[in-house]
Amino acid sequence: MVIEIKEEELAIDCFLLAGRLLMQSGAETYRAEDTMLRMANSQGLTSAQSFVTPTGIIFSAGHQRPTRIIQIPRRSTDLAKIALVNGVSRRLATEQITLEEAYEELQRLDRANLLFPTWVQIVAAAIASGCFLILFEGMWKDVAAAILAGGVGFLIFVLMHELTKVKFFAEFTASLFVGITAFLAVRFGIGIQIDKIIIASVMPLVPGLLIANAVRDLMAGHFVSGVAKGMEAFLTAFAIGAGIALVLSF
Repeated sequence: MVIEIKEEELAIDCFLLAGRLLMQSGAETYRAEDTMLRMANSQGLTSAQSFVTPTGIIFSAGHQRPTRIIQIPRRSTDLAKIALVNGVSRRLATEQITLEEAYEELQRLDRANLLFPTWVQIVAAAIASGCFLILFEGMWKDVAAAILAGGVGFLIFVLMHELTKVKFFAEFTASLFVGITAFLAVRFGIGIQIDKIIIASVMPLVPGLLIANAVRDLMAGHFVSGVAKGMEAFLTAFAIGAGIALVLSF
C-alpha cells in the first residue's frame, strides 16, 4: 500500500497523536516508537523513523519528507488508554480500519477522560494504605490510622497538583500531611507504630510504574529516556522522603 501525497499530513498527524497519547498515559518509550513505526509501515512509509523522549517526539516519514516534532506537556498513568491506542494501531496495521477512522478514534481518545473519579481514587488510595500496612507486617490496630493518613495524603496530592501544576511540590506537601496525620494518630491513641503507618500511607504516592518503565527503557537501549525517567522517579522519592523527614525532625 502506497500512501497518497495528500494523505501524508493526515498520516503523520495520526502517528504523532498515537505516540503522544501513549507517552502521556505512562507507556514505555520503545512501545511508543514501535507503535508509530508499525502504523507508518502499514501505510507504506517503510523508511519512517521516530525518536521518542518523555517530553517530546521527533518523527520523520522519509528522506524526502519534512521532520515533525510534537511536545508532551504532561504525563500520568492511564493503562486503559494505552490499551485502546494499541488496539487502534493493531487494527490499522491489519487494515481493519482506514487511516481516517484511526485518526478519528485517536482524537476521541484524546478528548476522553478514562480515569476514575477523584473520590474513587482517594478511597482506593486509603484502602490500599491499610492493605500495605498488613503487607508490611503492621498491627491491625494501625489499619484505621493508615487508611486515614493515606486518604488525607492522596487528597492533598490531588488538590496541590491541581493548584500548582508542580508534581514534586504536590508530592512533598502530600507526604508532609501523611507524616502529620500519622503523628497525630499515634499521639491521640488511634495508632501505635508510626513507622509502619507512614510507610504504608506513602505507598500510593510512590512512582512504581515510572521506576519500572525506566528500567525497561534502559534494558531496551533507550538510555536517554531511561535516565530521564529514573531521575524523575528519584526526585519523586526525594520529595516524599523530604516531607516525612521534615515532620519527624520536630
